[in-house]
Amino acid sequence: MSHETTTTSAPRCPAERGPGARRRSWDAQSLALISVFAGLIAASAIVPGIPVGGFGVPITLQTLAIMVTGLVLGGSRGTAAVALYLLLAFAGLPIFSGGRAGLQVLAGGSAGYIVGFPVAAFLVGVAAEQIIRRLRAKRRGLWFFLAAVVVSVAASHMLGVLGMMINLKLSWQAAFASDLIFYPGDIVKDAVASAVAVATHRAFPDILVRRVK
Repeated sequence: MSHETTTTSAPRCPAERGPGARRRSWDAQSLALISVFAGLIAASAIVPGIPVGGFGVPITLQTLAIMVTGLVLGGSRGTAAVALYLLLAFAGLPIFSGGRAGLQVLAGGSAGYIVGFPVAAFLVGVAAEQIIRRLRAKRRGLWFFLAAVVVSVAASHMLGVLGMMINLKLSWQAAFASDLIFYPGDIVKDAVASAVAVATHRAFPDILVRRVK
């Protein structure tokens, strides 16, 4: 007569249930911050833009708000805040520059810049996460600024030029020349965004560090 022994394994804890279980959902604070910064972006569009050129693409404070959002919230939450803002604007709230709303804005000269909003927030947010993780507070300002400038060129300006080429049927040279007028203002806005981000992280040191440790 044989004796069979059976063993019962202990229930697997959530951390052992595969890669999906390791994802940390956003807490109430994160959701609140996403909403607040989406409101900040919307509020920045209320300030009247400065019309330049003849292509209907004004200088606005929205790029400043986008950079502040990414640098403060990081890649995922910053992108979520921008996505919430765009969702509300596309749904009909007049919170694009000039009180515009709806998907029809994607047929104008600003389309590329608008498409670049979430891309810029994500890229500068990911850069901010690395800067926060690797550098001490005293050295972050310069790197925040450099990240914002690089992202502005790579995301906002390149996509803005592409949008003008597609929607306005401009040549690459004409679209690039039209975009150059935005560079001085964006550099100033990147500097301001970096200073705001440094001050925010100094006042609330766990606003992003807690998520990237």
